[in-house]
Amino acid sequence: MSSSVSTDRAELLERYRALPLPDTTMEAWRFTDLAGFDPDAFTVPNGRVPTAVSDTGSGPKQTMLDIDAAAVATVGEAGIDISAVPAGVTFEALTDDAERLGTLVGADDKFTAHNAALWKHGLLVRVAKGVQLDKPLYVRIASTSADASLFWRLLVVAEEGSRFSLIEEYVSGTPDLAAYSNAAVEIFVEQGAKFEYVSLQNYARETWHFATHHARVERDAELDWVAGGFGSRRGKVRIQNDLAGPGATSRVTGAYFADGTQHLDYDTFQEHIAPNTTSDFAFKGALRDAASVVWRGMIRVEKGAQKTNAYQENRNLLLSEQAHADSIPGLEILANDVRCTHGATLSQVDRDQLFYAMARGLTRADAERLIVRGFFQDILDRIDLAPVRDALADALEARIPQG
Repeated sequence: MSSSVSTDRAELLERYRALPLPDTTMEAWRFTDLAGFDPDAFTVPNGRVPTAVSDTGSGPKQTMLDIDAAAVATVGEAGIDISAVPAGVTFEALTDDAERLGTLVGADDKFTAHNAALWKHGLLVRVAKGVQLDKPLYVRIASTSADASLFWRLLVVAEEGSRFSLIEEYVSGTPDLAAYSNAAVEIFVEQGAKFEYVSLQNYARETWHFATHHARVERDAELDWVAGGFGSRRGKVRIQNDLAGPGATSRVTGAYFADGTQHLDYDTFQEHIAPNTTSDFAFKGALRDAASVVWRGMIRVEKGAQKTNAYQENRNLLLSEQAHADSIPGLEILANDVRCTHGATLSQVDRDQLFYAMARGLTRADAERLIVRGFFQDILDRIDLAPVRDALADALEARIPQG
């Protein structure tokens, strides 16, 4: 690492140290209490530790997906391993001097500053102009060291007219791994490109997870995004899409399931900058036991973004009396010729549906599983990649205990 980069990293670390840990007095963190969490209590590994995660046994160390991939990257605390790469694709270790790095996710808060200062193992993905991939690219981020931190950085550039998919999956080495994960993802979808991005989080129940994902979509480009949340103890995931060119389209589909004392927090932002742009954000979740979820969404339409068409929704299904969900949709519209709508619902399991299913011989667990599948069906129908769609359906149903 050059001296100038070292200096920049030192400055970023000082910035991180100077910024306060968010607390519930801050509006964006009002429903997510980080009491008991100290990011500095987790070590930053320097030695060689395994980057591969065993696929045997049970628990979150198992992958959710069975993917026939065009290229694979396996990331851990000690490094990144990359398989062979198709022609026209850059799929390599990210460096500090990479073009566009830090232009969408900077160091504006405690967690992005921490990532910017300490990330070591990142991935640069660039698909050349006009290249189309039949198989997805696959990245597995594996947290394997107890009481350690893992800083992940991803930079994706979909050049003009390219078409491809990328799947990233966050997993833990053991079901009870206590760790700290901090991810930053920057995505550039250039003119006429179509990019499908899948991000699945299935960390252990004692892992804290914080992530900031920010995409910029240019003229006539399409971004199709799937976000799945199943693991972790507590944290926050931020998702921002900038519709920066006329005709730009983004669709974000979120599915999550929380149980025990899990707490998931999603903060989404749809930024319409150019005219004639479209965004569609739909998040659905199910909660059991004493789990809690926060979803906060904002649609912002800039003054020049006429003919914007934007939609956001969040719907939660409560499977216990102790479960709790907060939905906070928002609109900020500076143009006068737009169509912006939002919706949020919170519902208990329909007792009539439950009784009807059980009266026909299903156990309560099987009846709940059927209701959960029906609740999520329209979300699953939005997912084009069959292995991802099937994996999410299986993961959602598996959270209902047998018996």
